[in-house]
Amino acid sequence: MRIGILGAALALASAGQAAASSPVAWEEFRADVRKQCLHRAQRLGMKSPKVVVHPVGTQNYGIAVLIEGNDKRICLYNKQQKTVELTPGT
Repeated sequence: MRIGILGAALALASAGQAAASSPVAWEEFRADVRKQCLHRAQRLGMKSPKVVVHPVGTQNYGIAVLIEGNDKRICLYNKQQKTVELTPGT
C-alpha cells in the first residue's frame, strides 16, 4: 500500500516537469542518474546491481533503486548539485 501511494505521489509531483523537458533531455538525465548511482554503489561494495531509474524523479531529486541479491538500496541524485547518496544496504 505504501509503495502504491509513494508511486502516485512521485507521478503527481513530476507531472509538471515531464511536460517541460524534451525526450532527449530526459534520456540524458536518466543515463546520468544510472551512471552516478551505479558508480557510488560499486564503491560501496555492490558488484553489478540492477539499476531501476524513475523516469523523471521529483522536482529536486532523481531516484533509482539498486538491487543485487538480497541487497537493496535507494539512490537519490541531487539535480542541482549532481551528487548522489545511497541508503544503507538491506
